[in-house]
Amino acid sequence: MIYRFRVILDNDTEDDVFRDLEIRETDTMEDLHNIITQSFGFDGMEMASFYISDEQWNQGEEIAMFDMSEAGNEVRVMGATIIKDVVHEASPKLIYVYDFLNMWTFFVELAEIVDEAQGTDYPNLMFVHGQIPDQAPEKQFSADDDLDDPEFDDNLDLDDYDELGFDENWN
Repeated sequence: MIYRFRVILDNDTEDDVFRDLEIRETDTMEDLHNIITQSFGFDGMEMASFYISDEQWNQGEEIAMFDMSEAGNEVRVMGATIIKDVVHEASPKLIYVYDFLNMWTFFVELAEIVDEAQGTDYPNLMFVHGQIPDQAPEKQFSADDDLDDPEFDDNLDLDDYDELGFDENWN
Protein backbone atom coordinates (compact mmCIF):
# COMPACT_ATOMS: atom_id res chain seq x y z
CA MET A 1 0.00 0.00 0.00
CA ILE A 2 1.00 3.60 -0.59
CA TYR A 3 0.72 6.29 2.07
CA ARG A 4 -0.05 9.81 0.88
CA PHE A 5 1.15 12.51 3.24
CA ARG A 6 0.68 16.26 3.37
CA VAL A 7 3.72 17.93 4.96
CA ILE A 8 3.01 21.50 6.09
CA LEU A 9 5.59 24.03 7.29
CA ASP A 10 4.66 25.36 10.74
CA ASN A 11 4.54 28.91 9.57
CA ASP A 12 2.82 31.95 11.08
CA THR A 13 2.85 33.87 7.80
CA GLU A 14 0.01 34.30 5.33
CA ASP A 15 1.60 32.02 2.74
CA ASP A 16 0.96 28.30 3.11
CA VAL A 17 3.94 26.09 2.35
CA PHE A 18 3.30 22.37 1.93
CA ARG A 19 4.21 19.29 -0.05
CA ASP A 20 2.09 16.25 -0.90
CA LEU A 21 4.06 13.06 -1.26
CA GLU A 22 3.62 9.31 -1.60
CA ILE A 23 5.71 6.59 -0.02
CA ARG A 24 5.38 2.84 0.51
CA GLU A 25 4.01 1.79 3.90
CA THR A 26 6.94 -0.62 4.19
CA ASP A 27 9.60 2.11 3.76
CA THR A 28 11.41 3.42 6.83
CA MET A 29 10.97 6.69 8.65
CA GLU A 30 14.43 7.56 7.30
CA ASP A 31 13.02 7.25 3.76
CA LEU A 32 10.22 9.62 4.78
CA HIS A 33 12.80 12.01 6.26
CA ASN A 34 14.76 11.92 2.98
CA ILE A 35 11.77 12.73 0.75
CA ILE A 36 10.71 15.56 3.07
CA THR A 37 14.15 17.19 3.09
CA GLN A 38 14.50 16.82 -0.68
CA SER A 39 11.01 18.17 -1.40
CA PHE A 40 11.67 21.31 0.67
CA GLY A 41 15.16 21.85 -0.78
CA PHE A 42 17.24 20.98 2.28
CA ASP A 43 20.54 19.13 1.91
CA GLY A 44 19.55 16.58 4.56
CA MET A 45 22.78 17.01 6.52
CA GLU A 46 21.22 18.35 9.74
CA MET A 47 19.83 16.37 12.65
CA ALA A 48 16.11 15.68 12.57
CA SER A 49 13.42 13.82 14.50
CA PHE A 50 9.83 12.75 14.07
CA TYR A 51 7.44 12.92 17.00
CA ILE A 52 4.25 10.91 17.17
CA SER A 53 1.39 13.37 17.61
CA ASP A 54 -2.20 13.29 18.78
CA GLU A 55 -5.20 15.04 17.20
CA GLN A 56 -4.22 18.38 18.81
CA TRP A 57 -0.64 18.16 17.47
CA ASN A 58 0.85 17.55 20.91
CA GLN A 59 4.39 16.19 20.69
CA GLY A 60 4.77 12.57 21.80
CA GLU A 61 7.35 9.80 21.41
CA GLU A 62 10.50 10.70 19.45
CA ILE A 63 11.82 8.79 16.45
CA ALA A 64 15.37 10.10 15.98
CA MET A 65 17.98 9.84 13.25
CA PHE A 66 20.46 8.33 15.71
CA ASP A 67 20.11 6.89 19.19
CA MET A 68 22.13 9.30 21.31
CA SER A 69 20.29 8.44 24.52
CA GLU A 70 21.85 7.00 27.61
CA ALA A 71 21.60 3.28 28.39
CA GLY A 72 18.09 2.28 29.35
CA ASN A 73 16.50 5.27 27.63
CA GLU A 74 16.76 4.10 24.03
CA VAL A 75 14.67 5.90 21.41
CA ARG A 76 13.38 4.54 18.15
CA VAL A 77 15.65 5.22 15.21
CA MET A 78 14.37 6.29 11.77
CA GLY A 79 16.38 3.73 9.81
CA ALA A 80 14.99 0.82 11.83
CA THR A 81 11.37 2.00 12.09
CA ILE A 82 8.85 1.05 9.39
CA ILE A 83 6.31 3.75 8.52
CA LYS A 84 3.23 1.52 8.94
CA ASP A 85 4.40 0.63 12.47
CA VAL A 86 4.11 4.31 13.47
CA VAL A 87 1.53 5.91 11.20
CA HIS A 88 -1.89 4.46 10.42
CA GLU A 89 -5.51 5.57 10.17
CA ALA A 90 -5.93 5.61 13.97
CA SER A 91 -2.73 7.66 14.44
CA PRO A 92 -2.25 9.75 11.30
CA LYS A 93 -0.19 12.72 12.61
CA LEU A 94 3.51 13.35 13.13
CA ILE A 95 5.58 16.41 13.92
CA TYR A 96 8.87 16.58 12.02
CA VAL A 97 11.70 18.84 13.20
CA TYR A 98 14.70 19.42 10.92
CA ASP A 99 17.88 21.26 11.96
CA PHE A 100 17.62 21.71 15.72
CA LEU A 101 19.52 25.02 15.58
CA ASN A 102 16.95 26.61 13.27
CA MET A 103 13.99 24.42 14.30
CA TRP A 104 12.28 23.94 10.95
CA THR A 105 9.04 22.37 12.14
CA PHE A 106 6.53 20.55 9.96
CA PHE A 107 3.16 18.93 10.50
CA VAL A 108 3.00 15.58 8.71
CA GLU A 109 -0.44 14.07 8.22
CA LEU A 110 -1.51 10.86 6.54
CA ALA A 111 -4.09 11.96 3.97
CA GLU A 112 -5.00 8.58 2.48
CA ILE A 113 -3.85 5.04 1.82
CA VAL A 114 -4.04 3.88 -1.81
CA ASP A 115 -2.94 0.98 -3.97
CA GLU A 116 0.45 1.19 -5.64
CA ALA A 117 0.20 2.60 -9.18
CA GLN A 118 1.97 0.73 -11.97
CA GLY A 119 4.86 2.71 -13.47
CA THR A 120 5.22 5.11 -10.51
CA ASP A 121 8.52 5.38 -8.68
CA TYR A 122 8.25 5.75 -4.92
CA PRO A 123 8.77 7.86 -2.93
CA ASN A 124 6.95 10.31 -5.16
CA LEU A 125 6.55 14.07 -4.78
CA MET A 126 3.00 14.71 -6.00
CA PHE A 127 2.40 18.40 -5.38
CA VAL A 128 4.32 21.50 -4.28
CA HIS A 129 2.70 24.62 -2.87
CA GLY A 130 4.60 27.70 -1.70
CA GLN A 131 8.26 28.55 -1.34
CA ILE A 132 10.13 27.82 1.82
CA PRO A 133 11.42 31.07 3.42
CA ASP A 134 15.14 31.80 3.72
CA GLN A 135 14.96 31.35 7.50
CA ALA A 136 12.88 29.12 9.72
CA PRO A 137 9.76 30.89 10.99
CA GLU A 138 10.10 32.14 14.55
CA LYS A 139 7.92 30.39 17.05
CA GLN A 140 5.32 32.58 18.73
CA PHE A 141 4.51 31.62 22.29
CA SER A 142 1.57 32.93 24.21
CA ALA A 143 2.32 34.98 27.33
CA ASP A 144 -0.17 32.77 29.15
CA ASP A 145 1.61 29.49 28.29
CA ASP A 146 3.50 29.16 31.59
CA LEU A 147 1.59 31.40 34.00
CA ASP A 148 0.53 28.48 36.19
CA ASP A 149 3.96 26.85 36.22
CA PRO A 150 5.81 27.72 39.48
CA GLU A 151 9.15 27.09 37.74
CA PHE A 152 8.62 30.31 35.79
CA ASP A 153 8.09 32.77 38.63
CA ASP A 154 8.52 36.31 37.27
CA ASN A 155 8.91 37.75 40.78
CA LEU A 156 12.20 35.92 41.36
CA ASP A 157 15.06 38.15 42.55
CA LEU A 158 18.14 36.83 40.72
CA ASP A 159 20.46 38.84 42.97
CA ASP A 160 19.18 37.09 46.12
CA TYR A 161 21.45 34.04 46.04
CA ASP A 162 20.05 32.57 49.27
CA GLU A 163 16.59 32.27 47.72
CA LEU A 164 17.98 30.63 44.56
CA GLY A 165 19.16 27.65 46.59
CA PHE A 166 22.83 27.45 45.65
CA ASP A 167 26.14 28.82 46.88
CA GLU A 168 27.33 31.89 44.95
CA ASN A 169 30.93 30.60 45.21
CA TRP A 170 30.13 27.16 43.77
CA ASN A 171 33.10 26.96 41.41
